[in-house]
Amino acid sequence: MKELAHMGHKVVIITSDSNKLAAPPQLDAGYLLQEVDGIQLWWVRTMKYTVAKSMRRILSWLHFEWRLVWLPKKSLPRPDVVVVSSLSLLTIFNGLWWKVRYKCRLVFEIRDIWPLTIIEEGGFKSTNPFVWVLGVVERLGYKYADAIVGTMPNLGAHVRNVLGYPRPTHCIPMGVDADLYAVPAALPDGYEKMNFPKDKFIVAHVGSIGITNALDTFLECAQAMSASLHIHFLVVGDGDLRETYRLKYAHLNNLTFAPRVAKTMVQTVLSQCDLLYFSVHVSQVWQYGQSLNKVIDYMMAGKPVVASYTGFPSMINEADCGSYVPAGDVTALQNEVERYAQMPEEERVVIGMRGKNWLLANRQYPKLAADYLAIMLDLKAPA
Repeated sequence: MKELAHMGHKVVIITSDSNKLAAPPQLDAGYLLQEVDGIQLWWVRTMKYTVAKSMRRILSWLHFEWRLVWLPKKSLPRPDVVVVSSLSLLTIFNGLWWKVRYKCRLVFEIRDIWPLTIIEEGGFKSTNPFVWVLGVVERLGYKYADAIVGTMPNLGAHVRNVLGYPRPTHCIPMGVDADLYAVPAALPDGYEKMNFPKDKFIVAHVGSIGITNALDTFLECAQAMSASLHIHFLVVGDGDLRETYRLKYAHLNNLTFAPRVAKTMVQTVLSQCDLLYFSVHVSQVWQYGQSLNKVIDYMMAGKPVVASYTGFPSMINEADCGSYVPAGDVTALQNEVERYAQMPEEERVVIGMRGKNWLLANRQYPKLAADYLAIMLDLKAPA
């Protein structure tokens, strides 16, 4: 949206102050208007929640929809396009109303495939009433939106499964702002000395340490390779399972749990590693592909990436900057780590740089914004 504003378009973003991915201001009233990077940014005060899997989160969604109904719309420019970006799916109701009221186009943007995600990874049953309701809402959006956009490249297969017939879908993946990576921040004093062993081949996971990160395969691989003294496994980050894992694998000399670093320092950490790792659980969700910020960070570091991933391949295979092993397969991961460790450093550099160069050529925001604009306005996509 910021890039569209730079292109001269009037852009309005409406979001909740319960947004966990943002740093909202203090709201003393129901709504707050800010001008940020050429964007008209509306904050909506809604019920707060701390636990993602909770009734308060659902109530917060409903509160947002109610507030959206009463948003002072006279302050808004008349829209040509309304984009409903999940989560929450419930906003599709307001989106459909605005489509009729303003005779504008409606884009349904999917960043998380719900309710499939909570069925596959959240422990919910497909017969759960909440899941059923979300399924109805999802079908409504897919059926009546003018365009369907997803961050995942194979969303069309899911839409066809849900509706029972195909509809055109578009992929606008997560992007990269090269300026944010230009000058990585230095690590705290003593951090490198304490956490990066010298003269070792370092395989690293950098990010959250929770149930969705599926780190058991990585840690079991470290245990299986404990006799390979030239290889060291590194986990950088924080999360619900950090302490559990740290205690369970405390006996391993080839494994280090390093403290979380600021986002501005992530590239500095990655530059000290030789092979970067990410993993997922076996889940139907991944049949539709991925576009994860973690993978973007990894590829921008110019390092090869190995993924424990069973699903629709994207990014890593497109850039030819690493490899996949089946999710949960410790032996396959062990063999792949050893292969990279034996590879000449010059060859690893070539592989890693393919990833960075591919991102800069295909995933910078000016290109993504132009592609998105063509979808929004139903124009021919730029070449």
